Amino acid sequence: MTISPTIVIRLAGHDDATALHTLAALDSRLPLTGPAMLAEVDGTVRAALDLADGSVAADPFVRTAEIVEMLRLRARRLQGDQHAATLGHRLGMRLRRPRSGAVSART
Repeated sequence: MTISPTIVIRLAGHDDATALHTLAALDSRLPLTGPAMLAEVDGTVRAALDLADGSVAADPFVRTAEIVEMLRLRARRLQGDQHAATLGHRLGMRLRRPRSGAVSART
């Protein structure tokens, strides 16, 4: 029986500052400066993606290529969702349909 690791992708919060600094030190880079998204594997932060500039900090002692790609995919999805939400909000008044049972103003 193979046990799969638990992978959590989430936005970094203020409580993650220490983990981000530790990860940057492991990766021999400066800490991420923008808002970040984290990938935790079995409760340990293994990689982080800066949402402002797309830079990555990852633990060089474990395999992280796949979780970095997961971070990038999730970030692209969030950006697409935000774009769609903004567009939908701008156009929403024109695109709304009457609730079922409601009488349309055009009838």
